[in-house]
Amino acid sequence: MLAQVRYYFGLDQAALAAYLGIAPGLVGHLEAGRRNVSGTVLQRLLPLAQQLPATPEVSEAAESEPPGLVGPASGPLEARLDYCRHHIARLRRELRPLLEAAEVARRWQQALPALLAAAEPGSPAHDWLLRRRQAAAAALDAEASARYHLLRVRAEALEAEGAALTALLNAPADR
Repeated sequence: MLAQVRYYFGLDQAALAAYLGIAPGLVGHLEAGRRNVSGTVLQRLLPLAQQLPATPEVSEAAESEPPGLVGPASGPLEARLDYCRHHIARLRRELRPLLEAAEVARRWQQALPALLAAAEPGSPAHDWLLRRRQAAAAALDAEASARYHLLRVRAEALEAEGAALTALLNAPADR
């Protein structure tokens, strides 16, 4: 997402880092997936990310292959496909607890009105339920949603890249 924002707005890493309030070198680490994006950075990035077009703009040069280009060597494609598969699995593992926490929070939000109505106001149980309501709301807040969607989008992008690489690897060699 950071690279898409940088490309769309024509920013270099230093310019985006200045906007996000982070060190310029950190942008490269975040883009490469070597570091996780913090909630604060996500909040600062979100206004820019929301301005991205729904479908990425594709230049005409990227749509067609140069004439006479031979089929690609399989080694680099297979290595990248392996990379994609590895990182897809990692991202899906990171998504699982977020989905589970959101489901538990949703269950609490459904159950809490009846539980709060049954509890005596001011009682320890009532106070505990109020804290559960706050925890459930926090688990479903915009920051948690952004974390989930950023991981999901990264996984989907790698899945699309993996599908394209698989298609290239399975294409006839005589183009």
